[in-house]
Parts: sequence; structure tokens; C-alpha cells
Amino acid sequence: MTPTTAEETVDVFGPDSMLRRLVNEARWGLAVTRATVLEAAHPQIGAALIGNSTFVTHPWRRLRNTLVSTQRILDPDQHVRSREAARLNRLHARISGTDPQGRRYDAADAEARAWVVATLFESAVTMYRLSGESLDGPAMERLYAEFRTVLALLEGDSDQLPATLQEFWPYYDDMIHHRLESTEAVRVILYRLFANVPAPPLLRNHPAVWAAGRAVAGPVAAAITIASLPESFCRRFALPDLPGARALMHGAYLTAGFAARLLPSGWVNAGSFMSLLDPDHAGGSGPWESVRRKAGQAAAMVRLITPAPDEVNHASRSADQFFAEVLDQTGDGHLAWPDLAAMAREIATRLDLDELDEERLYNAYAAWWRELQSHLDADGDGRVTRQEYAASAASLPSSGLVKIADVLFDVTDVDDDQTIDAQEYQRLFRAAFHRDLTGRADSYSRSAFVRQFLSFMSGQQRSIAYNSLLS
Repeated sequence: MTPTTAEETVDVFGPDSMLRRLVNEARWGLAVTRATVLEAAHPQIGAALIGNSTFVTHPWRRLRNTLVSTQRILDPDQHVRSREAARLNRLHARISGTDPQGRRYDAADAEARAWVVATLFESAVTMYRLSGESLDGPAMERLYAEFRTVLALLEGDSDQLPATLQEFWPYYDDMIHHRLESTEAVRVILYRLFANVPAPPLLRNHPAVWAAGRAVAGPVAAAITIASLPESFCRRFALPDLPGARALMHGAYLTAGFAARLLPSGWVNAGSFMSLLDPDHAGGSGPWESVRRKAGQAAAMVRLITPAPDEVNHASRSADQFFAEVLDQTGDGHLAWPDLAAMAREIATRLDLDELDEERLYNAYAAWWRELQSHLDADGDGRVTRQEYAASAASLPSSGLVKIADVLFDVTDVDDDQTIDAQEYQRLFRAAFHRDLTGRADSYSRSAFVRQFLSFMSGQQRSIAYNSLLS
């Protein structure tokens, strides 16, 4: 079998593509969650996740962005696919560093990226099997070829994955037994993410409701995920085999499979479920919209009965709060370049920036980081603690933030008329226009836009729009 090249992807993902159909099903989330644990056990990927990712502090944002990116990668338009592949390559090229053992990691490492694709393929096969829908030989080979084509689109070739399905399984077993490690990222996903996952946007203002549900759902999700992993993986990393977990896991997968086969496609579409969790997600008028509205009403009623401390309506927040809620994007308790890079990455992803505008945005954030370091990093260790920030936040200069605001205005003002209108504003924030836009004639001038950005990023004023984007 000749290695697939990027040029061969032109007509691969047509209407009959197995992969395009699969990733638009809500049950794909089961496979992705399982694959993420296997990916995190790769030393390169695990180190990159811990050092740079926001998957623990912003899992719903990460889920939404992954869904959008996958849809772009599988778009019938070759230009859309190529543009997204280039964006992902730039994103990964910016993520590198050294793990606690002193080993270098690089998110653009070809072997690691191939392992991501391998885990997704194997998890998809497992998902079908556990859902009572095993793939036959030709279907499995076709699905494997489609996954290899995705890798070719990103890498330029698919040489890092075995050429045939028969060669894939020995490769996969060898990775499980000899290449993977019990990384911190695996432990964080299984024992911290599920237990402490923040509320989705729908329930963000109803903490009591979410906390009650998470107390039950968190351990169940962890048990289901562990029970679905390869037995050799679980044995090697001493993951617990809880009583009843396998029956629970089989029940979850079978239920998802029955739903995918029996319910109307609109009810089990990934986009519909995302709109249920996130009212700002595109497609919020789907079949789950009435359910979402009723859930919101019920949550509001529960909150009236069991009110939680309400800080959302306060005009300002302390420097300590702002540090925790906005600046510390990675959730490690410190402010460092990966936190600011995560903000730039989110904005670039939201606006689908081209390479030039993306570079301008990252450079502006880098200038702000140098400014923060020079004023706040008292011990010179390359990061800022919450205490260091809180002690000096009131006296910080704002020239770096002004640079970011100027770039943000330029990339949001698509028609270059020096104002940001409703459509441009919603493209950035995906929030209700009438609640947030305060400029004259339903538009923002550059000065008004910069003022609001500086007010938010200095912690002086809350903003529904910027909270939805960065908090």
C-alpha cells in the first residue's frame, strides 16, 4: 500500500465518508474521551497537556473547539481542510518545552501526532464494538484508510502509521507495552478532570445544580472510561477495576449505540448536544433547544431554593479573583507564557485567523508577557504567582494590553471600516448582541473597544462577552 499524500485527500471525504458520519454523532464523545486518556500516556503528549493545555480549566471550550476543528478538517472543500491543517500545524509548532524529568517535548512531534490518530481509530473501533455494531473487515480497513488520510493532511504523509490494518495492531500493542508511561496527565484526566470539571455554559450561573450532578456523574464517567480501556493498559498502570464498572460501561455504550441507530439524526448529532450545553454554540435552534430552555428554568428554580454566593453581578472583582478566573488559563496556580498563549490561541481559533494576523496577535501577547515579567516576576523564575500579581496589579502599565486590543480590533473588524458591527462582534464573542454591545449605532469604535478590553483585562470591570471568551 503506497503511503497517502496530502494531494490525495481532495475527494476522500465525500458524503459517504465513514469518518465524517462518525464524528458528527454524539456518541463519538465516548471514543474521544477514551482516546484522550491513551494519548495522555504518551510522554510527549502528556507533558504538552500538563504544561500548555487548558483542558482541565476550560474543558467545554476545548470540546467546542475540537468539534469545530474536526468539522473543518473533514469539510468537502479542500481549501477549508488545508487552511485548518495549516492552522493546527502552526498551533502545535508553538507548543514545546521540557518535562519534569528534563526531557524535551514538542507538540509537532510526528510520532506523537500519529499516536493521536491511532488512538482515535482504535477507540472508534472499540466504540462500535461496545455499542453492538462491530465493523467487518472491509469497513474497518476503509475507516483506517480515512484516519491515515487525516494524518497525511496534517503531516504531508502518513508514514508514521503502518501502511495496512494488519500491521496496525502489532504497532498499537507495542506502543501500549513499551512506549506509554503513567504520566501526570493521565491521572489528572481520570481523577481530577471528571471530579472537578467546571459547569458547562448552560449551568454556569447555577453552581448548586451542577455540583450536585457532578458529584454523581464524575465518578461514574471515570469508571466507565477506565473500564473501556485496553486491559493490558489498565494492568500496566494499575487502574482500578471497580465492581460493576464493566457492566455500567457496557450499558452506557449500548445505550449510545441504540440511540444512534433508532433516534432521529437531529437528536443524536454532536452539534445538537453542544447547543444543549452551550447556548452560544452555533446550531442552538436544534431539537434539544426546548429541553435546554426547560433545563435552564429548572436550574433557576433550584437556585432560588438553594442560593449560592453571587458574585456575577458585582461590577469588579479582586486581583486575586481575576488571576484565578481569567489569567491562570492552565489552572496550575501560576501565570506564565502558556497562559497568555492559550488566550491568543482561543481568539485565533474563534476568528479562524490567517498566519499573518495570528502572528500579530501572538506577538502582542508576547509583548504583554514581557511587560508582566519585568514588573511582577520578583524572583526571576519565569512565572508570576497569584501573590505577586495581587500585590502589584493596581500599578501595572497597560501598553502591552493596548497592543493586544489594537490587534484584536483589527482582526475583528473584517470589513476594515474602523467599527465593529453586530455580525463582527458575534463572530468573536458568540454572545447575545443586545446584552453586550454598548457603542453608538450598534457598533464599537476603536476607542470604545479598547476601553472595554482594558477595563476587563485589568480586572476593573466584568464583561459577559469577555467572560464567555476567556474566563
